Amino acid sequence: MGASGFALAAAAALLLAACGNASSADVTPIPTPSTSAKPTADLDGFYGQKVQWRNCGDADCTSVKVPLDYADPQGSTMDLAVSRVAATGTRIGSLFVNPGGPGGSAFDYAKAASAIVSGPVHEAYDIVGVDPRGVAKSDPVECLSDAQRDSLVSADSTPDTPAEEALIAAVSALPATECLAKADPEARFMGTVNAARDLDIVRAVVGDPAFNYLGKSYGTYLGEVYAELFPGTVGRMVLDGVLPADLDLAELSRGQADAFEVAFADFARDCSEHDSCPFDGTGPEVARQLREYLVSLDSKPVAVGKRVINEGVATYAVLSFLYFPSSDYGRLRGALDRLVTQGDGADLLGLLDERTSRGPDGRYLDNSTDAFYAVTCADRPYQATVDEVRALAQEWSVDAPTFGASIAWGLLACNDWPSIPDAPITKVTATGSAPILVVSTTHDPATPYAWGQQLAASLDNAVLLTWDGYNHTAYNEGSDCIGDAVDGYLLRGTMPAAGTVCD
Repeated sequence: MGASGFALAAAAALLLAACGNASSADVTPIPTPSTSAKPTADLDGFYGQKVQWRNCGDADCTSVKVPLDYADPQGSTMDLAVSRVAATGTRIGSLFVNPGGPGGSAFDYAKAASAIVSGPVHEAYDIVGVDPRGVAKSDPVECLSDAQRDSLVSADSTPDTPAEEALIAAVSALPATECLAKADPEARFMGTVNAARDLDIVRAVVGDPAFNYLGKSYGTYLGEVYAELFPGTVGRMVLDGVLPADLDLAELSRGQADAFEVAFADFARDCSEHDSCPFDGTGPEVARQLREYLVSLDSKPVAVGKRVINEGVATYAVLSFLYFPSSDYGRLRGALDRLVTQGDGADLLGLLDERTSRGPDGRYLDNSTDAFYAVTCADRPYQATVDEVRALAQEWSVDAPTFGASIAWGLLACNDWPSIPDAPITKVTATGSAPILVVSTTHDPATPYAWGQQLAASLDNAVLLTWDGYNHTAYNEGSDCIGDAVDGYLLRGTMPAAGTVCD
């Protein structure tokens, strides 16, 4: 997939309940913003629209209309799918949530409210999910066929010959070509700037004067952009697993390549401590053998029915199960053991299908791949030649021998992306906002710790909370220390002390 596509799009959220100790009785109301900007007159109709809520299973749901192009509010519109799970106790406001991606469904994420926030937070907040424009249930863009998505996953991501380079360049061009042919003009307006503007309309429609928010992974960038556009309306905002605004696509992808290499080494260490590991020796020895095995699949792929596990497929599967050690490592180890020792790759393909939303009939269950490219390439436009990308692949492979080349070649997916009308926001200070809590994990494989440090330093009013671990994102992922600190902020507005580090 694309550079960040090879990395971030693999992160299907695995939601683990945390054990926070906050008391639901110890809650401080959210201050009403005094400096929030008023919408321009041509947006009054959107901000003032009345909606009808309906029961949709585990939540109430509605649709909110937003302009396709904010420069032309009287033109075409898009419909956003919104879910709301009511507070279980005395309500102090709405907490908007986004799981990341880009391309993940916030609508579905919010419906899992009891798993994504602690009990006391759920008591105090309605949990609200808004599928961003073009994503999932919000007028989804549809660009790629199932066969084309398969080709992106299975492409040789480490080409060795001019013919292989030409093939990966052709496959990488599919998202831009197909979105321009099948999803124009919607795909042109899917940048995060527009998605953040949409959130402010939904905030007003649900009746909240302040925007309270929990964003994870890409959801942090959506929160950053919102805070930059609407600093006076920020309420209690938690940004967990930071995707920064100020890196271009190559810088972002290089950071991920290096971070995933650290996670790969940790997986190899963990594997070496289990009898079910298909390789022998210490962690570094297991890492070397696994890397050699992945490379060997380039010339000796393993057939699984009508499908094939080649180097690209297997490498992507391994990368996609490095996000959450407590749940990922054991499943990946078992699947690799069956592949390496028995020649049976069905389990590894099953893991990859799970993370890419591919159903057993070969159909993809959502538009997350299409949306990922449409948002990523709009936010971080990139242009490079095959020669330039080859040079990056060689350079990155020095420090990231497992994933560096694959992630570098993925940059080609954002070449020649359709022009967009709004420039992305590349610097975030959110001057004048309420305090923002930034949460970062020291060995996060997808959003490196340094990115959280950089964001906390650049924001006008923020504190960094650190989890010393290997997980992607931190809140409600098993640390009572993180859970208590985040809950204290969401419930009482109390920031953890600067420099707080949780084990």
